[in-house]
Amino acid sequence: MLFTPALKPATLVQRYKRFLADVVTPEGETLTLHCPNTGAMTGCATPGDTVWYSTSSNIKRKYPHTWEITQTAAGDYICVNTLRANQLVKEAITLDLIPELCGYNSLKSEVKYGAENSRIDFMLQAEDRPECYIEVKSVTLAERDNGYFPDAVTLRGQKHLRELISVAAAGKRAVLLFAVLHSAIGRFSPARHIDLKYAQLLNEAQKQGVEVLAYKAELSADNMTLRSALPVTL
Repeated sequence: MLFTPALKPATLVQRYKRFLADVVTPEGETLTLHCPNTGAMTGCATPGDTVWYSTSSNIKRKYPHTWEITQTAAGDYICVNTLRANQLVKEAITLDLIPELCGYNSLKSEVKYGAENSRIDFMLQAEDRPECYIEVKSVTLAERDNGYFPDAVTLRGQKHLRELISVAAAGKRAVLLFAVLHSAIGRFSPARHIDLKYAQLLNEAQKQGVEVLAYKAELSADNMTLRSALPVTL
């Protein structure tokens, strides 16, 4: 995924009201960015870090600039725009960069399913195999080289696990794909210390046939590509 037009850098002053962040450009101008991330963003929003932002051509937007990537003082890149996770996964599936998800000839997005009125991120179909339901989660929480999800208690995430368990029970493929969007992360685990119920439910989901994958993106201020499988420890 190539950023076109190119992202621009600024220095983070503060994130506030969840969806807003103030930055200062290299020219000294203060801008307010839209922050497309509702999570805690632990370690991703330290004042003084470099923010890389995009600019929309939509003149009706109140905040035309969007916070895309954080570059930390340690030099790590973190994609904080959670919308990018699905875009990266879709691109990777289309380019056959995820071996576990190759061999399908149809990809649909945001398909309604389940008893709890959910929408699956992606459904893959082929004539010679069961449908494949894929739920995508963005991972940005890092402790040393360990990546964790979630970064806050997630009732929505727990619901998605229950839905995937039902899909697997019906004889279809159910896949939970963690898109790791932090360059320092080398392995993945559920965040038991943050949401124990989610971690327990994830372990049960795997036992019930839900496939758990973690793929890491190669990140820079120019482009992103999801291509490297990471070890998963439940």
